[in-house]
Amino acid sequence: MTELLLISNAILWLCVIALLVVVVALARQIGVLYERVAPAGALMMNQTLKVGDKAPALEVEELLSKRAISIGAQQEKSQLLFFLAPSCPVCKTLLPVLKSSAQAEKSWLKVTLASDGDAQEHADFIAEYQLQNFDYVLSERLGKLYGVAKLPYAVLIDEQGSVTSMGLINSREHLESLFESKELGIDSIQSYLQKDAMDSSATLAKEIRV
Repeated sequence: MTELLLISNAILWLCVIALLVVVVALARQIGVLYERVAPAGALMMNQTLKVGDKAPALEVEELLSKRAISIGAQQEKSQLLFFLAPSCPVCKTLLPVLKSSAQAEKSWLKVTLASDGDAQEHADFIAEYQLQNFDYVLSERLGKLYGVAKLPYAVLIDEQGSVTSMGLINSREHLESLFESKELGIDSIQSYLQKDAMDSSATLAKEIRV
């Protein structure tokens, strides 16, 4: 009886040790996975502008009100240019996100929607998705000046008229990464993560040498 008890205890301890090894291995894998799926910022795909450049200044007409809208000039608030199209399904899915962000950041941010094409098509698009609270401009030249190649694309311009962040927007995280980049004073979230990884590697290499 005593021998059976000792054997069962030994097996139990072996199971506990094996479980501990599995937990440690899983914890390491979770850490690796976290690094691989770290928060991704908006992907910068622009051959025309780079962060820090003066934003191209242009005056365009607001579609519905016919007011003159200044793009890229010094203003009281930062300006988010959001390039979209009625035929873009991703653009449509992001409209609720854009509305909530515009409301949440209204103390420092002004959002302008930009596109080109048929005015009536865009007027119908505005009515269908209730975009009347946004300035909405149609200008093919504006898209070319800002190097827009794919949609939806956004450019954040600060109060002094300089580009602080930009990129292809496919999710709420991408949009918010533009705001984070401005706040942190970095080009993009990707560049920040890469720099952080390089700094960590350099620190580790230094510690190994020591």
